[in-house]
Amino acid sequence: MKRIKIASLLVLCWSLLLAACNTATPENYFDRAVLNTNLFNDFASEQFTRMLAAYSKKYEGVKQQDVSATKMVEMKVMSIENALQTVKALKETEETKDMLQTSIALHEYVLPVYRNEYKDLAKLFDSGASEEEIAAKVQEIDTKYGKRFEELQEKLTTLGKVYAKAHNINVTWGH
Repeated sequence: MKRIKIASLLVLCWSLLLAACNTATPENYFDRAVLNTNLFNDFASEQFTRMLAAYSKKYEGVKQQDVSATKMVEMKVMSIENALQTVKALKETEETKDMLQTSIALHEYVLPVYRNEYKDLAKLFDSGASEEEIAAKVQEIDTKYGKRFEELQEKLTTLGKVYAKAHNINVTWGH
């Protein structure tokens, strides 16, 4: 009988702990849905291309560690997948619905591009492909995905600004 009471108490405590963890503050909503998109704010940009080039660079006399452009893209994919899961775990409310749906759409838009096109680009860098081949792949990604990314990002930023203002969340915007 005593074991049942202890087990019941443990289940109750665990349930309360889970409920407490799932109660997100306005700051949590903002951080997960808007701020975490900084993970991929370099999407379809020259900055990301330069970073891939830097990860693939080999230096004479220096032992190459387990670092490559391909590994960097794989780590970015894992980070975005985790961020997406945290956004999806947030409870949608009338106030947060548009912001969460836009954030999820943005994450789901960039994720397959990182998994496929950016991974292919990273492999080009790692294999020492020609500058022309790399430039063509970069241009293909930018042309195919850049505009829609900017639209989704701008929409999320606009929604995030309204949400932050409504909840007195102190944010310094880059623009």
